[in-house]
Amino acid sequence: MLPGRLIEDRLQEAVRAVVPDADTAGVLVRPCPDPKFGDYQSSALLGLAKARRLNPRQLAANVLARLDVRDWCEPVEVAGAGFLNFRLKLSALAESLRAAARGAHLFFAKAAPPRTIVVDFSSPNAAKAMHVGHIRSTILGDSLARLFRLLGHRVITDNHLGDWGTQFGMLLVGWKRERDPAALQADALAEMERLYRKISAECRENPATLEQARQELVKLQGGDDENLRLWREMVALSRAQFDAVYRRLGVTFDHTLGESFYNPRLAGIVEDLLARGLARESEGAIAVFFDDLPLLKGQPALVRKSDGGFNYTTTDLATLAHRLETWRPDEIVYVTDGRQQLHFQQLFASFRRWQPAAPVKLAHVWFGSILGPDGKPFKTRSGDTVKLADLLDEAEERARQVVAEKNPELSEAERREIARVVGLGAVKYADLLPNRQSDYVFSWDKMLALNGNTAPYLQYAYTRVRSIFRKAEAREPNAGLVLGAPEEIALAKHLLNFGWVLEAAGAEYRPNYLCNYLYELAGHFTRFYETCPVLKAEEPSRATRLLLCDLTARVLRQGLDVLGIETLERM
Repeated sequence: MLPGRLIEDRLQEAVRAVVPDADTAGVLVRPCPDPKFGDYQSSALLGLAKARRLNPRQLAANVLARLDVRDWCEPVEVAGAGFLNFRLKLSALAESLRAAARGAHLFFAKAAPPRTIVVDFSSPNAAKAMHVGHIRSTILGDSLARLFRLLGHRVITDNHLGDWGTQFGMLLVGWKRERDPAALQADALAEMERLYRKISAECRENPATLEQARQELVKLQGGDDENLRLWREMVALSRAQFDAVYRRLGVTFDHTLGESFYNPRLAGIVEDLLARGLARESEGAIAVFFDDLPLLKGQPALVRKSDGGFNYTTTDLATLAHRLETWRPDEIVYVTDGRQQLHFQQLFASFRRWQPAAPVKLAHVWFGSILGPDGKPFKTRSGDTVKLADLLDEAEERARQVVAEKNPELSEAERREIARVVGLGAVKYADLLPNRQSDYVFSWDKMLALNGNTAPYLQYAYTRVRSIFRKAEAREPNAGLVLGAPEEIALAKHLLNFGWVLEAAGAEYRPNYLCNYLYELAGHFTRFYETCPVLKAEEPSRATRLLLCDLTARVLRQGLDVLGIETLERM
């Protein structure tokens, strides 16, 4: 077990001995915010003392009398009002490095017990090309799924495709009347978007076309064979192009259950809500009201429209019911933009009333917008929405130009592979680095820079570490591990914090914590490498430093993999 966890376990035992009625689940040990005070710190005794009207420093002294961490720590210090500061012995630090080197851990522990977590992300609309707005949900959701899996949880990813609704009535009119087979074969989504725009405009001007679209929709919803066949073809063509983008991004889903999958359940859900007295009629529509909830008072959740149609809340309630029945999750995470906050507040409140005993955590992980240099939503120069495939093409091409300039001796095939990894990594990292709830300005120059907090910088840091081993001569394994230089110790202690950062990123759904940790790790390595010769050092320093290099590379690679970013042996 890792030193921090061992210290935490011993501290909880000591607290139970002194305060038998204490809930020690909240007695936590975490990395010390300021290294000058120690390596780990616990503030838990302050809350325990306050709740029991005890002197916190006296409680700390009583706990310390029962606390035995001599194998791993220097004498524990009581600081301030009752903080406990722990400083690791170098022997404990070295043993943790040795354990990581032999594969016992990589500075993190698997969750015990593991939980079942459903991650709902990406969710494009059929018959529309994925655009830049889909990138945040797709990349953030994929990263969270990777993170939860790494921590040992059972993760189920579901792409809740928008494949049902009034737009298909208009699409069916256009499809039957004037689709271009050649255009459809060349770019199916572009052709479907053309058809939708044309018929939608006609519907606004021509009541006859609007009525025709309504009739086609009624036939589709009624199970008409021809309309169902055409609709399935539209969805299949859409998914084929979506899947091409997902393959480029390295994103996979366990399930892609669109809105249409839940359609048969919607009427029954509304009837159930009415029967339980949870929904009522209002102006011909059916809604769930929240008169007792100040934040939602006056903002009812519509579950059936006055024309008899259903909406997102109804579909999402059906989706929740299906997930609970099928996968029995402990947690469901929805990754969408911040504009949907009200919808999810209404959805969660409706669901809690409908199924109050359901033991599931519901989380809306929302994010801000991507802005252009002008501070407005990111668009093309002509003002159109930026298509995601075009954005990825440009990322790879810009990266290829950088690679060609830096390494002209590489073959074209090598340049393109490096450009693919660097370009896509740059886009992903630039999206994950900011606080997810903030807007950020899209900048090619910043994201592709080889210095600063960027993916190319971290990818290059990894290749630089790996290059050391291409130069190293094979030698007999040396069991000696001696940490002496301050830069060695600082790097080793930063490696030890990898697990804490992973857990914090998962608990708060914030991969940016991991981005910043990896950037700091690369900085620690640079200072270590510039100060401490590796290959020219004498033993046991040489073996110690090679071990630090190897572990740094492994953590960099694992951390970037959680972010969905590939690494290269050469750049």
